[in-house]
Amino acid sequence: MTENVMQFRPKQTVNAILANLLSMKTGLKQPLRKREIKMSRIQQTFAALDGAKALIPYITVGDPDLDTTLALMHSLVENGADILELGVPFSDPMADGPTIQRAAERALANKVSLNDVLNIVRRFRETNGHTPVVLMGYLNPIHKMGYQAFAQAAAEAGVDGVLTVDSPVETITPLHDELKSRGIDCIFLIAPTTTEERIQTIARVAGGFVYYVSLKGVTGAASLDTEEVSRKIELLRKYIDIPIGVGFGISNAESARKIGTVADAVIVGSRIVKEIENNAGREAEAVGALVKELKDAIR
Repeated sequence: MTENVMQFRPKQTVNAILANLLSMKTGLKQPLRKREIKMSRIQQTFAALDGAKALIPYITVGDPDLDTTLALMHSLVENGADILELGVPFSDPMADGPTIQRAAERALANKVSLNDVLNIVRRFRETNGHTPVVLMGYLNPIHKMGYQAFAQAAAEAGVDGVLTVDSPVETITPLHDELKSRGIDCIFLIAPTTTEERIQTIARVAGGFVYYVSLKGVTGAASLDTEEVSRKIELLRKYIDIPIGVGFGISNAESARKIGTVADAVIVGSRIVKEIENNAGREAEAVGALVKELKDAIR
């Protein structure tokens, strides 16, 4: 890797960087006590991993019901999940394959709304104050609620990051600013076809981590090319100095292990949602076993 390639260093906190800058200018070595910058839950999680790989599982809120979603969240954490990604049900999930589309349909049949998603996070926070929660979905429900109202409600609920699949970086500013002002990271997708110029644009505003889509197509697709992913991540690291997670096409422990050798985080969605679909009445147990297997593979 060339010298100009930036690498994510989990122990180099924002405050440490500021302290180093001050010492270079003034010769002082003491910490910046009065200007301490608090790390977000996502930053704390990656720092605590100390170079180990994060596991980020995805589930759709309300599939099969809200109480089971809450039980699944706790089971995911107990079995090794480092960050939780919650899908907001939407009627036109254009980036999702059949498995997650069916999950959204089941949740919508239960009349699950964006407010229900936020309430699930509130309930989760009653007993878990450390695991980051990221919402992943589409812009329409957020736009309908209003960016300011959504950002405020999300912050109060305990949301740490938001990824809107269909909101490009060129138009994200109004939502990004509302989220950022409340300490919520705006997380972006980067595709295999994303240009180098656009990667640089995303790098300037992305927070938490970036989500690299390992395949062209929708979620759940097969045929994962680890070597191609590795080459793309090397390019991303030229411009991006926050963690890089990889998702789409990771379906078992072996594919998780391979991606874990090149990425900072392994993101698994369709495989977990399929486990929920196939294990009615014992969802938390079945998903917990799968997540444990995935986590063990990337340790």
